[in-house]
Amino acid sequence: MKSKILDAVGISAAVLCLIHCIAFPLLMIIPLGISHNPYIDLAFLTIGAVVVYKVTKSMTRIWLKAIFWVSIILISISVLADFIFEVHIPLIYAGAAGLITGHLINFKNHRH
Repeated sequence: MKSKILDAVGISAAVLCLIHCIAFPLLMIIPLGISHNPYIDLAFLTIGAVVVYKVTKSMTRIWLKAIFWVSIILISISVLADFIFEVHIPLIYAGAAGLITGHLINFKNHRH
């Protein structure tokens, strides 16, 4: 049951992150006075990393662990590039999609 809840939280956070990453650049085109805040990306990264750590702690499938951790690394690279160089790298999209995929596979493989 705990893994089911973690997967639901992980899927939700990754989907919200992906929506944020896709919608925010479109909102910046409209002159609403909205500016990008990399701390939002950092918050999504932190939530994702905690959930991935807890989900993969007792996981036996190495390939599924790899999907989760490679996705977190891709998001981390993008967030760090945003903080250091103030540039948005599209690796965050691949990372969010990887997290969604990993959580869906993990959720499907469990007997709930």
